Parts: sequence; C-alpha cells; structure tokens
Amino acid sequence: MKRLSMLVMSTAMIGILAGCGQDDDVPTEAVLPEVIDVELTVPEQGNANEPVTLTTLVTQGEEKVDDASEVEYEIWEEGKKEDSILVETTNEKNGIYSAETTFETDGMYHVQVHVTARDMHVMPEKQIQIGDATHQSDGHESAKEGQHHEHGEGVEGLALHFMQPKGAKAATDTELMTHAQLDGEAIKAQVRYEIISADKETTWVDTEESKPGEYTANYQFPKAGSYQVIIHIENEDIHEHEEHIVEVN
Repeated sequence: MKRLSMLVMSTAMIGILAGCGQDDDVPTEAVLPEVIDVELTVPEQGNANEPVTLTTLVTQGEEKVDDASEVEYEIWEEGKKEDSILVETTNEKNGIYSAETTFETDGMYHVQVHVTARDMHVMPEKQIQIGDATHQSDGHESAKEGQHHEHGEGVEGLALHFMQPKGAKAATDTELMTHAQLDGEAIKAQVRYEIISADKETTWVDTEESKPGEYTANYQFPKAGSYQVIIHIENEDIHEHEEHIVEVN
C-alpha cells in the first residue's frame, strides 16, 4: 500500500513538472516599439522680414503621433551656431507640429527640429536661403530628403541637443540632459559637463547614458545666477564641445 501511494505521488509530481516545462516554452521576449519617423518641411527660399512656416510630421508606423513631449525648432545662420534661437511649435494634431518665424537679414540658415516622443529623440535638419544669399558651407551640409544629417563642431554628422533645464533652483537637484547623435544614430561616448559660475569657479560633472544617446547627470548649483555649461563629448573618433547658459533662481 505504501509502495502504491509513493507511485501515485511520483506520477503527480511528473505531471506538475511537465506543466511547468510547458509554461517555460511560452515566449517572454518583449516586442520593441517601432521607431518614430520625423518629416521636416522647410521652404528652400524665403525673404527677409516675411513670415516663413515650418512644419513637422511625426509618425510611428501607421500612427500619427499627437503626444510628443517636445517639438521645437532650433535656427541659426550659417557659421553662427552659437547664436541659435529656439522657436516653439503648435500641435496641429494628426501628427503635425508647426511654427511661423521671420528672418531679419539675408543669408543661409539652418533649421533643425528637436522631437522627443515616446522615449525617443530625433533631430533632422534642413537649410533655407533668405534673400540673395549665396551658399557658403561651414561643414554643415543640408540634409537630404528623409535623412537625419546633423551638425557638429568640426565633426560632420554630429548633433548635440542640450535639454535646457526649466526652473533650475540653487541647492536643489537639477537634471542636465544631452542627446548625442551621429548621422541620425545614437552615439556611444564619454559625456561630461564643465560648469562655470559667474565668479569663474569650475566644476566637472560626469554623466550616465540613461538611454542610447541620452546622457544625464544631476547637479546642485550652489547659488542663484548665470552658469556656463559646456558639454564635452569624446570617444576614439570625436572630441568636441558645445556651450550653453543656464539661469538658476
């Protein structure tokens, strides 16, 4: 009788283990989301002091993306990236984000749209000629249709986008974030912030790559004022920097 009971228990255990084995065969790999696609539309030409409309279509597969967390245009004249301006957009729905701007003087201008949506960041660039300006390349060639060809300081195809912190307060953690891409693809590199106060005190802050091509760090600015934040990016092929000003309350 005891032998029969042990046989029944052994059979039951085999059945349980077989069931567990079947569960293990169920695929558990997560399906990666489709990448977002950004179509930037910029007129090839315009006139000084006349409005120019910029539009961007953001899609993910067949879906029009209406919930982008950031869509803004960065505009600068050829050779004057350090004087770039940011232009906010209007969400027109159906995945379209638009803005209207004017150019005060004739020249060749770069228009780059920064799109952050669904944990992805894309920043294609195009050029526009205002007035009778002739094209004089500064190493930032205009993007071909459908490509994300970016600018950089001496490195063709390099694009850095510093997320200007909003409402930075002294003695409080402030997130500093930079997106880095090369020819539209996330780049692996060492990224550090050189932070210089108004009285020229300098602090170096290392970042972590929180996502591919996204480098973040938390920093407490010691007191209110204007700070120079210099992004340094370096790997075997690149050693570049880009400067920004952060206002701290």
